[in-house]
This record gives sequence, structure tokens and C-alpha cells, in this order.
Amino acid sequence: MIDFRSDTVTQPTMKMKEVMLNAPLGDDVFRDDPTINILEEKAAEMFGKEGALFCPSGTMTNQIAINVHTIPGDDVICDKLSHIYNYEGGGIAKNSGASVRLLEGDSGRFTADMVKGAINPDDIHLPISRLVSAENTCNKGGGVIWDSSELERIAVLCKKNGLSFHLDGARLFNALVETRETTESVGNTFDTISICLSKGLGCPIGSLLIGDAQFIHQSRRVRKVLGGGMRQAGMLAAAGIYALDYHVDRLKEDHEKAKEIADVLANCSWVKSVIPCQTNIIVAELNDNVDQTKILDKLKSKGLLTVGFGAGKIRFVTHLNISNAMVEDAKQILKTLI
Repeated sequence: MIDFRSDTVTQPTMKMKEVMLNAPLGDDVFRDDPTINILEEKAAEMFGKEGALFCPSGTMTNQIAINVHTIPGDDVICDKLSHIYNYEGGGIAKNSGASVRLLEGDSGRFTADMVKGAINPDDIHLPISRLVSAENTCNKGGGVIWDSSELERIAVLCKKNGLSFHLDGARLFNALVETRETTESVGNTFDTISICLSKGLGCPIGSLLIGDAQFIHQSRRVRKVLGGGMRQAGMLAAAGIYALDYHVDRLKEDHEKAKEIADVLANCSWVKSVIPCQTNIIVAELNDNVDQTKILDKLKSKGLLTVGFGAGKIRFVTHLNISNAMVEDAKQILKTLI
């Protein structure tokens, strides 16, 4: 079975398993797991920040960030396609008591002018605008990449208006291998950053929240409240260290494979359109007379797993466990599907 459902299905490589097995361990709640400490220091240094916090998931790092940045009744400004709004179980409201101001952006990307228009005036009838969150790349937007100059304009606007600026960077490295921008420049733009290790980077679990020292200190307390304090988790952190050292540049291979799949889909008679493929996510909109469930079942019967992605759409995601041979097989399946 060729699994295009998500880059979260990746399996650790043998070399990654070896470093996991040999990782020095301690109790992270006591701050004495040496491997976790190394990972957190490494991530903070990469982005030019003072600290980082290792967590089980990207949902947790995002939700911790929102909780620390806001107080109940505040407003979080984000795009309507944002992961923090669509796929985190209503956590903004449940965990932080904050409301959401949704922007109508382009595939998850919005402008500084749109943010400016969404900032509430000082009016007792309105929530206080406190946080802006961007997602790069945007999953629901088809893995498109932000223009860094627009992000910089938003950062300036946030600073001017006393708002914090958070990056949901679950697939940030997919963007960076295409733009060749540095992690340091990302750190200069955002107050806080969440990066995921368990998608394209191939770790079995884990995300990092990155920011200044005081922010990370507060975040550690919130992680504990959410049940995210881990003990001998250095084996997981070792996988993260290995991934950051060896699995970033190879993301380019996933993008090339995704473009091959996208090109074939664009010429399938049952596909209406394909979102321009920039990274490792391919989203195809089906013709109006095509039943999404039946297409998914047909693909599965031919050995190809993918997922529905909203009404009339299916999504493919390439990752390190998708070989060149699998791509060729998938292309042939798609070409013959009617």
C-alpha cells in the first residue's frame, strides 16, 4: 500500500532508531534529561532565540503559545484556513478562553493591511486584539509558501500595535528549503515559533516551541498543566536532533515527487483543478459529478491511500517513506483511474 494520507505516517529510519537507542536519558520534568536539553538548546540557537520547549505535538505547542500570549477574552487574529482554528479541537476557546478574528486570505496567507483592519479599537464592547498567528506552510491551503516580506510587514504592524506574532511552523522547513531563507530570519520576524519534528522530518513524535527565556518559562508551566511534562523522553529528542541534522535538505526530494503527482492529477479527466504545488502537499478538486468517497475507495483498492480534504477535494502528501518507484506506480494508477 502506498500511503499518501499525510507526512505524519513517516517511520523513523534505521539510523534514527540507532541514535534513539543510544540516547542518554534523565527526567525532563526535573530538567535533567541531557538529550532533551541539547535538542532545546539546538532549536533555540537555530532561530536566534533564548529558549525552546520540547512537547509531544504541534497542537500542544500552538495551544501553549496561545495560552501564554493571551488572557481570557482576548482576540486571536488568524486565517480562516489556519490549523489552530480548524484542527485543534476548539482549543483556542477551551484552553485559553480567547475569541478568534478570521481573515479571508489567499490559501491561508494574509496581508498586513488585512491584519490592520482586524485589530479592534479600544472599545469595551470588543475583545482586545492580542495575538496574530500565521501558518507556513498552510496545510489546508495546499502547502503554499508565504512571502517573507509580507510576514515582515505584519511583524512591524504587530510591534507597533502591541500584538504578539506567532508562527505555526509545522511544515516550516518545507518552505525554507524552497526559499533558502534562514532560520535566523524567521526568528527575527516572529515572537514565538512552533516547529514539528514528526511530519516531513520523520520523527516518531515531537514538536518544539521556541521563544525568549521568560516566554519559555511560562510555557513550561502551561505544558505541565496540559499534561505534557515528560520523563525519560530523551530517546524522542535524539530523533529530533538527528532529523534537524540530516532530514531538512532532503525535503526537496518530497517536493519534486509531489510536483510529479500534481502534474498527473491535473490531466486526469475526473479532476477539475489542482492547487499549484509548491511543497509536499497536493490538493485536487474533483469534477462536480465525481463522488469523493468512491474515488478514495477506488484508489485504495488499487493500493493507494489518500484522504478527503473538504467537500469535493482529495489530498496527497509526499514524505520520506515515498520512494521513486512508489511515485511511478501512483502515477500509473492515477492515469488509468476512471
